[in-house]
Amino acid sequence: MTRVLVAAKSAVSRAGLEAILAREPSLLVVGGGSNGTSLAEEIAEHEPDVLLVEFGGSDDDALAMLHVVSGDLDDGMRPSPSVVLLADDGDVAPIVAALGASVRALLPRDARPQEIVAAVSAAAAGLVAVTAELFAVIRSGATVGAPATPGRVDAARAATLTPRELEVLRMIADGLGNKQIAARLAISEHTVKFHVGSVFAKTHASTRAEAVMIGARRGLIVL
Repeated sequence: MTRVLVAAKSAVSRAGLEAILAREPSLLVVGGGSNGTSLAEEIAEHEPDVLLVEFGGSDDDALAMLHVVSGDLDDGMRPSPSVVLLADDGDVAPIVAALGASVRALLPRDARPQEIVAAVSAAAAGLVAVTAELFAVIRSGATVGAPATPGRVDAARAATLTPRELEVLRMIADGLGNKQIAARLAISEHTVKFHVGSVFAKTHASTRAEAVMIGARRGLIVL
């Protein structure tokens, strides 16, 4: 039995996706999306095999959320869930840039029920699934695969880090864990995870060490 947790922008969307999955005997929908419970907390509590995410935009906050929920920030205590994304065509490029996480399937937001079930089952089996249309976008999209001018890319990415994110990045470089950072900044550990995830998304780093190296290379921190 594959345990699936659904994350959507609205309760209506989540209910609809859960109803689709509930019709498949091999899939078990977990989590209720109760008020006051964050997605990260639901993942920790229910330990899903697959996370079905309705991606509603290509902004940095959404990308940071992907890094958080896909397991880039866990401590290795539990396996990361495979992520199935429902996204609009315009969101494909930034999502592909974040595929270093646990993303295993990419579908349009209006995907048919059978496509969603098939993608979730494939992700649970360790396979990667996309529709033919999205595969064509990925294969032909210059913004996805073409090399960019290093100077322009580095400047743009460095400029997106907020003062708080820079502060968090410097503490990561000092070897502090999320709990220690939370204590020093007097914020919750969940908020720290979000800031670290945002740093990961904006620098395109997949590990804490890589984020530190990128930050040092761009002069954001001194090692």
